[in-house]
Amino acid sequence: MNIGVDATALGMSNAVVSSTNDVNSVYWNPAGLIHLEDSQIALMHASYFANIAQYDYAAYAKPIDDRSAWGISLIRFGVDDILNTTELIDASGNIDYNRISLFSTADYALTLSYGRKLKVPGFQYGVNAKVIRRVIGDFANSWGVGFDLGFQFERNDWHYGLMLRDITTTYNIWSINEEEYEKIKNAIPGENTELPESTEITAPKAQLGMSKKYEFHYDYTLLAAANLNMQFAKTNDIISTDFVSINPALGFEFGYIDLVFLRAGVGNFQTITQIDNSTKLGFQPNIGLGFKYKGIQVDYALTDLGDQSAALYSNIFSVKVDLSIFR
Repeated sequence: MNIGVDATALGMSNAVVSSTNDVNSVYWNPAGLIHLEDSQIALMHASYFANIAQYDYAAYAKPIDDRSAWGISLIRFGVDDILNTTELIDASGNIDYNRISLFSTADYALTLSYGRKLKVPGFQYGVNAKVIRRVIGDFANSWGVGFDLGFQFERNDWHYGLMLRDITTTYNIWSINEEEYEKIKNAIPGENTELPESTEITAPKAQLGMSKKYEFHYDYTLLAAANLNMQFAKTNDIISTDFVSINPALGFEFGYIDLVFLRAGVGNFQTITQIDNSTKLGFQPNIGLGFKYKGIQVDYALTDLGDQSAALYSNIFSVKVDLSIFR
């Protein structure tokens, strides 16, 4: 749930909390759903870690009336066809490759979203209700529930946004298959001697953003946006205290006649400790492009360009369709 969705946003290093205004607001800030004029759908696919992990997303949103809108989305991040070697050695101590089986591990998030304008001009809010499902083959699975709260405010062409994720703290309750667990218990002396914890907690986080779109000669636009991504714990973010850690992000989108878009962003600023205990600044630059025609928008993003951070670069594709084109 921390990776993000939509190649448009990822190409801008996720600095879209204040500017999001379409179906993808179900993830970035549900307050942005009130800008919808008709129903929209969105799809995204990305591969991570040399195609080992697959990341997929689908969303649908539509207006309810001129003051409110709703949406639904589903995210899956999974690694499939993992070799299960827990029974590789038979009871006689012989290696039998026929005893190898395959399993998958996957995380799912189903989100229901609602956005509404308030009577204060330019002010809107939105809420998310999330159901989290995590599966590790036949070994273990969990269920969790969480809530997000988002706000947007617009004045003098400036846009401001605040997204509060997991505001009530999201709890996942695990169910562990003890029969499968017994197969690996103490297989390495001193390891896996006790069942893992059955409760997993996701602490609240916050994102504060601002943005402005500039128009040049009616044909050209430039959207400039910035985010402050906050965790309420001490991390290796560039700004880190015992109370809160802050990771800034900057994003830009250059558009031509609302048809072609070029994007760039930089984020994930981290203080990295080297093997000799010296430190350096790590960051993640992203780029992207998009094409929009008659309500259909296709976008591409290349994230972590130059491998400045620890992750490998990823190619991300997404599609957004305004369903009014079929009417």
